[in-house]
Parts: sequence; structure tokens; C-alpha cells
Amino acid sequence: MKVVHTIEALHAAVRDLKNITLVPTMGNLHDGHISLMRLAKQQGGPVAASVFVNRLQFGPNEDFDTYPRTFQADAEKLEKAGVDIMFAPSEKDMYPVPQEYRVIPPDSLAGILEGYFRPGFFNGVATVVMKLFCAVRPVNAVFGKKDYQQLMIIRRMVEQFALPIKIIGAEIHRGDNGLAMSSRNGYLSAEQLAEAPNLYRILKTAVDQIRAGNQDIDALEKQAMDALKARGWVPDYVSICRQYNLQKPTANEVAKKEPLVILAAAKIGDTRLIDNIEI
Repeated sequence: MKVVHTIEALHAAVRDLKNITLVPTMGNLHDGHISLMRLAKQQGGPVAASVFVNRLQFGPNEDFDTYPRTFQADAEKLEKAGVDIMFAPSEKDMYPVPQEYRVIPPDSLAGILEGYFRPGFFNGVATVVMKLFCAVRPVNAVFGKKDYQQLMIIRRMVEQFALPIKIIGAEIHRGDNGLAMSSRNGYLSAEQLAEAPNLYRILKTAVDQIRAGNQDIDALEKQAMDALKARGWVPDYVSICRQYNLQKPTANEVAKKEPLVILAAAKIGDTRLIDNIEI
């Protein structure tokens, strides 16, 4: 595996390669990330993985400074997974001058859910992903479905800028107890870690009710929020949306089995977790 740290070195590393699949990450890699690498390998060409904690997508009171940086462990995991190129820039390497040009997704998609509670988050995500796309020039890019809204925004960005890139959504990698793999799970105490799978279980209860014919979306969202609060969580949202635009479905759309997704974000202690289930 070739490890590069600068944009210039990245350009040189990919110059003669064809059919590259890119997997962007912020590092602190776990089994969920490695499942993305395996999916990337299945595309048949070389795999490039980026490891970069992107300041642009962190708010002023978020965990940028304390977000785990585990370069050596990440490099070992990527090499074992068969990744061909690891791009691990410093902040100065990635942004040698202030990043004044930004990609600003529309509020209709980026100002709701995560974007409502984390203003500017998706501007930072879209900007760094566009920069990676320009530097690597992949034909495929793999993103996990756990960050469902992010996946939708990146897909729309690729469509609207006519980028020749196929966006591949990878299924959520879960533990046996249903807990979605996340770098932030490492912040949880043993007691919180035992409680964390209940986020998925509560969403699954709502999903089962929809599949059984319950069309009262508002009531199901409230039930899920109340169930989380009763267990000591502090939820930001539980929202049942259309998959394609993350807007509220009508009762008629629910009845006709329009593809839906239930998304949630909630704090357990000081740690904020997100999860979702497609319906």
C-alpha cells in the first residue's frame, strides 16, 4: 500500500491508474469502515482510502480537537484490507490556503435533520468530498448508509455537477446486538455501550408498525422520541421520510409503500449517536 500525504503526491499516485474506487473516511477505523473497503475491492480496480479529520464539517462546540487520530492503526487495517493508496494529509496539506470556495448544498436537503442541528455541517462535507473527487478522479466512491443524509447529498451533488462517478451506498455494519458501528461508540462507558443498541431497537419497533399497516407517521415519531427519553436519552429527532428527498411522506404514500427511511439522532450521556433503517 502506498501512503501519501500531499495533494501533489496523490496526483502522482493516481495518474496512471484506471477504475479507481475511493472511500473517504475520517480515520479511527473500525469494522464498519473495513466493510466499505471490502465493497470497494469488489468493484475490480484499485482502491484509494482517505483518512482526514475535516475541520470544515465540525461546529464550534463539537469534538474536532478530541476526535481520535489513530494513523498507525488505520494504516495497518487498510493495508490488511487490500487498499492500494492511503491518502492521509495534514490540515495544511489538504488546505494549503484557506478554503474560500465551498460547495453549498440546498437547504431543502442539507438544512434539515443533521443540518438543522449542525449548521454548516454538510457544506464542509460536500466541499471536502468534491476536493477528494477532483484529486483522485475515481469512477466509484463508497459511502456508508449510516450517514444516510450525507449519502443523499453526495449523490445529488454528483448528479448536478455531472461528475462521472458512481456513488455506492454500503449497508450499515452492526454488531450482533444491532448497534451501528461508529467511531463515537468509543466515547461510551460500559453502561452506555450496553444501552446504545436500544436506539436501533426503538427505530425497529416503529418500522415494524409501519410494515404492519400503521400510517400515523407523527404518532410513530412521537412514540419513538418518548421511548428514548424514558430510557434517559436526549433525542434531537426521530423522523420518517421519503428515501429520495428526506421529506415527509403523505399517508397515501405510506399506504402505497413509498420507499421510506426512519432516521434518528440522540445523545446518551455526552455522546451523540445517529442511526437509520430503510423501510
